[in-house]
Amino acid sequence: MKHTLKRQLRRLASERPYQIVAASAAALALASTTGALLANADDAPIGRQTATTVAAELRSDAAAMGGAGAAASASTSGSPATAVPAPTSASRAAKTSGDPDLTRKPAPPKPPASKLLKYDYQAQNTFYNCGPAATRNALSAAGIDRTQEELGAKLGTTEMGTNSAEDTTRVLNAEVKGSPYRTRMFPNAPSPAQMDRLQADVVRAITDGRGVVANIVGDATDTDGNWHSYGGGHYIAVVGYKDEGRTVRIADSANPADPSYWISTIDLANWMTTRGYSA
Repeated sequence: MKHTLKRQLRRLASERPYQIVAASAAALALASTTGALLANADDAPIGRQTATTVAAELRSDAAAMGGAGAAASASTSGSPATAVPAPTSASRAAKTSGDPDLTRKPAPPKPPASKLLKYDYQAQNTFYNCGPAATRNALSAAGIDRTQEELGAKLGTTEMGTNSAEDTTRVLNAEVKGSPYRTRMFPNAPSPAQMDRLQADVVRAITDGRGVVANIVGDATDTDGNWHSYGGGHYIAVVGYKDEGRTVRIADSANPADPSYWISTIDLANWMTTRGYSA
């Protein structure tokens, strides 16, 4: 009986891995039955000893087969154990800092509270050339040298002047790399939001090293109390700011005796009512 069981176990060991677990359970059940049968045999002492020995050996063989079966099942299933990847330095840093997005770009530096561009001032050379002169003064801050005649031809300037801020924006973008200028128009009196936008536009442009060109009409008073009046319209360049953009520096081509002055951004916005600016 013992040898028969051994042969059966060896035959089962050669079966496919997925049959081994079931075979192990059957072997254990068979061992229990064999022990019970031997206990009822005529030679009880020997039967009990034989049953105990056989059962122990069967349990040992079944355990060995179970371990081999598990290994064989893993190797034939085609599903290797999933390896846990080691944490990278980036994931460790993210876990430590609490910031999951380490690739996020840093915030740009805050603009300075005040900045004045270096520019080459030139007064307008005809009574109608304020548009070309303002555009030229603004471009000089970016190191671009053009004559009023060159710019006047591109702007379409005549004795009637230069049409609008749309023209100054077009010509400025043709001269400055990247076409950074945009036109803002004030068909009506500017709102607080538009005034804030003007302030932000001036700060951005001046910080980038670019002058702003404004198309104004009517009267305004600068921070020194001086009065400036252009009933027929006029163009000026903005070449600096202070107090975080609440006050701006004007380069005015109309009068070389009074080439520049400071004015509040709010007053400049109101000065451009029905007109606009290029920034």
